[in-house]
Amino acid sequence: MLKQNLQQKLLQKLSPQQIQFIKLLQVPTVMLDTRIKEELEENPALEDLSLANMNEPAEDYPDKDPEENFDKDESNEDFDEFNVDEYIQDDSISDYGSKYDQNGDDDEERKEIPIAVQNSFFENLEQQLNLVPLSDKDFHVGMQIIGSLDDDGYLRRPISSLVDDLAFSQNVFADEAEIEEMLKLIQSFDPAGVGARDLQECLLIQLRKRDISNPVIQKAIVIVEEYLDEFTRKHYDKLERLLNIDSEELKEIVAEILKLNPKPGDASAQTTKQLQVIPDFHITNNDGTLILTLNSKNAPELRVSRSYQEMFEHYDKASAKDKKLKEAVQFVKQKLDSAKWFIDAIKQRQQTLLKTMNAIMNYQYEYFITGDERNLRPMILKDIADKIGMDISTVSRVANSKYVQTEFGTFLLKSFFSEAIQTESGEEVSNKEVKKILEDCIGSEDKHRPLADEKLTEILKEKGYNIARRTVAKYREAMNIPVARLRKEL
Repeated sequence: MLKQNLQQKLLQKLSPQQIQFIKLLQVPTVMLDTRIKEELEENPALEDLSLANMNEPAEDYPDKDPEENFDKDESNEDFDEFNVDEYIQDDSISDYGSKYDQNGDDDEERKEIPIAVQNSFFENLEQQLNLVPLSDKDFHVGMQIIGSLDDDGYLRRPISSLVDDLAFSQNVFADEAEIEEMLKLIQSFDPAGVGARDLQECLLIQLRKRDISNPVIQKAIVIVEEYLDEFTRKHYDKLERLLNIDSEELKEIVAEILKLNPKPGDASAQTTKQLQVIPDFHITNNDGTLILTLNSKNAPELRVSRSYQEMFEHYDKASAKDKKLKEAVQFVKQKLDSAKWFIDAIKQRQQTLLKTMNAIMNYQYEYFITGDERNLRPMILKDIADKIGMDISTVSRVANSKYVQTEFGTFLLKSFFSEAIQTESGEEVSNKEVKKILEDCIGSEDKHRPLADEKLTEILKEKGYNIARRTVAKYREAMNIPVARLRKEL
């Protein structure tokens, strides 16, 4: 027998506005412009005031309180579900942008940054291929090889796969010997080493383009061809015995090998592949007083469209209330809602960013005054979350993708968080301090006899940091410092 029950449940669900805020919070400044442009394209009820001022007189938009609503002359009983006052508001931009520092951008002439026009890595290879007299078939094979190279300039695909690619995609039938012949031609192109199938072949191509009558180059070829594993592991003593040479000769040979480019494909693109970092915050030191400002790009000049506001008011005052008109009102209401939610999310994003960064700045006051990493206090996400009264996940979203510009560099907020380590005196210090000591010790070590992890552990214990060797190894690896054997120099 079917039974019916009534049951109450408490469920926690995120509203669309909360989801939108969370997504906006984790967007870094460098991507915020793109996100705003996407919203402007999707929602015609949202306007960028900086763009609107290009087409409309400034006097049509007097500065008013953004919370002030238009007065409605009439009410309509048929449309009680729509409160017009909630959607008809002042045209002027919200004043939230004026609360944050504009970094002097408004007073300076905005100039376009010229971008250098240059050929890409693949275009450079295609131009070299065009200069070689080839049959149509060989040209197609060469283009297929060039198109199969990865960003490092290597040919990772097997020759047999290129045979199939040519047959199926271009209806060109070539055997492996013909492809090998064209690959040799491409390997003669610049940059040297392009078209190699592995690191060893890449280095050999570059060495064989040098003066092979030079004894140093000859022995470098022997090392790369026969003893590459010993070379990469820095077994220099073994190489001296195998080649019957002394340390001075080996030093010259190693210097020649280190001049080679292991990634020839990056040679022309290394300047364009750098990640652009735009700081979200700026901290300046004014005679011991830290001043925090928010990047002006985080305060876009957004407003609800005046034309949509007037459209909504016109529909509400209309005498005829048919189904199509109600659908039109519903559409306009949806767009106005979306625009208001987005502007509110941007405001909330700015407030959260400033609140979080201000707490971090005050917590790490000594560090931001001096710039010395040894002054960093142990700090975890919960410490900041408790101070600002927000969830740990909110602080994490801010710390993982935001940068702050100080007088001694630009840093990711995440880098200011660290775990605590207890010294022999019982004092708690940041593990950043230990990493700084390790970095200084390794930086000043004798490169002919680099310090092993055991020796580094002893040095730290002498300084009062009772840390295990495996912890030292973990910190060293976190700083991308190789083991002692790989730090050894001739």
